[in-house]
Amino acid sequence: MRPLTADTVAVTLDVPAALREVFTHRPGQHVVVRHRHGDGELSRSYSLCPPPHAPGTLRLVIKRGGPDGFGAHAATRLAPGDHLELSPPVGTFALPELPGAHHVLLAGGTGITPLAPMAAHALRSDPACRVTLVHSVRTTSDAVLADELAELKDEFVDRFTVLYVLTREDRGSAGGPLAGRLDAAALRHLLAAVDARPGPDTAYALCGPPGLVGTARRVLAEEGADPALVRWELFTAGGTAQRPPEPAAPAPTAGPAAPAPGTGQARVTALLDGRRRVATVLPRDPALLDALLRAHPDVPYACREGVCGSCRAKVLSGQVTADGQHALDERDRAAGYTLVCRARPRTPEITLDFDA
Repeated sequence: MRPLTADTVAVTLDVPAALREVFTHRPGQHVVVRHRHGDGELSRSYSLCPPPHAPGTLRLVIKRGGPDGFGAHAATRLAPGDHLELSPPVGTFALPELPGAHHVLLAGGTGITPLAPMAAHALRSDPACRVTLVHSVRTTSDAVLADELAELKDEFVDRFTVLYVLTREDRGSAGGPLAGRLDAAALRHLLAAVDARPGPDTAYALCGPPGLVGTARRVLAEEGADPALVRWELFTAGGTAQRPPEPAAPAPTAGPAAPAPGTGQARVTALLDGRRRVATVLPRDPALLDALLRAHPDVPYACREGVCGSCRAKVLSGQVTADGQHALDERDRAAGYTLVCRARPRTPEITLDFDA
């Protein structure tokens, strides 16, 4: 374990030889860490950010949040030799296959953790591409992985550009990092300054708080960016989700919640790892996830706030209503996917497929 900033640590994990194939991953994927403690357990989702010179290991960059969360445990009590329970790598966040592209990466805070390995992989696998990475942080001391990005810059000096935008530190006229909040006007100016306006050979990857990602998506859409070339993932500070400034498209199953007639209950059947799991949703349950976890603790989840996407499942039958599904895009909703941590029953019987 190595401190990176005042509130961020890097945890490097040795993977047993028998599990190395299971934990083979591509840049942008994440794992769910399950932490068991005296009063129960916590599940949290972390991007995999492998160390540059340590093959065969996994690294998680963990921000210390509230005093009772896993981040605080990792920062103060996790020690060499401890074991962590991790899910296999999951997630669809990735750069598009676009040889010779200009990849423009925008990170907010610890949203840098999936983007840094994505930048390195693109530069090493495609000698014709170039990468521009913009990292928005409060101060220079909050710039996680800055030393590793500097090494990457030295290795690809002609193809890799890194810019830091400091939201709470004014560098005056000294040059170097930019200053101020990245609002829509600042983003447009920045895109023009780094020659990153939308075009057929320019792809974007966005990762950070909902406000920053929502603003960037809106600006890129207004500038004419191809939606297929804009990839994004949401991170939250301290584990607290916020609603992006742009409204999400309504889920196709949206509508007023309707419990099972006469009982106030519903039954949910979940397909997970090839097995069927059945649970009863009670009127007091905030979401389908609560009912499933009561009967089947191995059901995947992490943030409970619609941000990480760990509980993504396809609705095979029945209907649900859900809001705040930040980790789903319009294509996911149109295909019938929902986030079980945000979904509530609209019909008495619901079947979900976590394997879809």
